[in-house]
This record gives sequence, C-alpha cells and structure tokens, in this order.
Amino acid sequence: FMFNSKNKTLSLNSFDPNPNINKKEFKPSKNLCHIRLQQRNGRKSLTIIQGLNEKLNIEKITKVLKKEFCCNGCILCDDNLGKIIQLQGDQRENVIKFFLEQEIVSKKNLKIHGV
Repeated sequence: FMFNSKNKTLSLNSFDPNPNINKKEFKPSKNLCHIRLQQRNGRKSLTIIQGLNEKLNIEKITKVLKKEFCCNGCILCDDNLGKIIQLQGDQRENVIKFFLEQEIVSKKNLKIHGV
C-alpha cells in the first residue's frame, strides 16, 4: 500500500495479503469469517474478526486495517479458534468493504454478528 501525503489518501491497489501465494491458486477461505461487535463500557466497543484463512498473512492485514481505519488493534492467538484480529471501535462495515475489495473473503463466507 502507498500513502500519498499530498492528497492524504491511502492506496491499497498494491496490497497483497500474502505475496507467497499465486493468485490463480489462491481461493478465498472456505470457512466462514465471523465479524463481531463486542460492547465494552459506555460507548466503547471492539470489532472482532475470526475465521480467516491460515494461509493469509494476518499480521500484514492487521497493519493495513489499523492504518486504513485510523484505529488500534491487535492479534489474539487461541488454540481452538486460531488467530483473531481485534480492532477498536465499530469497524464492521469498513472491514467487510475492505475484505470484499481486496478479495480476501468472498461475500458468501462472511458472517456478521451484532446489530
């Protein structure tokens, strides 16, 4: 990705979630990708993303999501669930739009939880 400070825009055209995988061989994850909203205290909330394909570079995706949405986030590792991305704030619509534009997950494999 490239940041143009003159126009203050972020270009994700060159973003590749995993450069080691050939695009023709790569298929979106067959498992469902769950996007949840977890309420904290007051107006604070967390967006939780789980079920991404293990072949993807989760660290790079998290880094780009944080820069794109101007929020903080982290990666949680769970023995049963695998790697989980946690972002501050309600980023569900932004994450869905980003995943579909970058072809990380297909629309039929997305499951959105919460109102």
